[in-house]
Amino acid sequence: MKNDSKYHIPVLLKSSVEGLNIVPSGIFVDVTFGGGGHSRKILESLDENGKLFAFDQDAEAHENSIDDSRFTLIDQNFAFIKNYLAFHGIEKVDGILADLGVSSHQFDSGERGFSIRYEGDLDMRMDQSQELSAKRVVNDYEEDRLEFIFKTYGEIRNARLVARKIIEARESNSIETTTQLIDIVKLLTIRKKENQFLAQVFQAIRIEVNQELEVLKQFLVGAQEVLKPGGRLVVISYHSLEDRLVKNFIKKGKFEGEIEKDFYGNPLVDMKDISRKAIVADAEELKLNSRARSAKMRIAEKL
Repeated sequence: MKNDSKYHIPVLLKSSVEGLNIVPSGIFVDVTFGGGGHSRKILESLDENGKLFAFDQDAEAHENSIDDSRFTLIDQNFAFIKNYLAFHGIEKVDGILADLGVSSHQFDSGERGFSIRYEGDLDMRMDQSQELSAKRVVNDYEEDRLEFIFKTYGEIRNARLVARKIIEARESNSIETTTQLIDIVKLLTIRKKENQFLAQVFQAIRIEVNQELEVLKQFLVGAQEVLKPGGRLVVISYHSLEDRLVKNFIKKGKFEGEIEKDFYGNPLVDMKDISRKAIVADAEELKLNSRARSAKMRIAEKL
């Protein structure tokens, strides 16, 4: 077993687990197992009758699995939370935790292609068995599709220029590594904002490769269905696209449009917004873990 603190430092650990409002004999789910930090914290609050199910499609995360009779690690995408809990005989749960995004370990493993800091293969797959990789996106996608990805998922203003640069570069040679991609697009960066721009480019490609926003939508719908009345949903997100989806789903019961109301003007929603606004890391945590800087946590309760 790897040391989970080296694999990934859990963000908002204490407050996220407290947000679950744990019933010691209840059934809980950690849909982003990673290094197992959140899962271990949840297990500390469960008695011998409690159960914890965790999801992770990254084979490397399974090396951190916990040897505990109350714990089950499911090797699947958390979009299918309802199906795979049903497979294990579970219809309803007391709480669900999701810590979205890329783990510290994945960022620090240069060969996985997630980071702008290391040279590595253009991969970016959370699930190493899937066919679509960053290399295929960059080398095979049409210009219009690339522009859409950079504009929508990376929120990049000069998305068309980025797409055009990539198209021009790949006409002579296939783009194989992270450093090749960086060399192609870095001339489009604004001075002193190079890292932010490159991070947005990588984020856009990663979201496309892993279909992260569609997965999140499927997960939120499934999570709402499997939660018991009074059950808690805790979601930690790392960029505005994710946070917006989570916020809208909690407040409106859908991802876009106006909130629906009944004849008397009461909102037609299934979740109660417990956190009211996004919870962020305090100064002490930021000193210990700079990656908590962009984290926003929201807590909801099933009505």
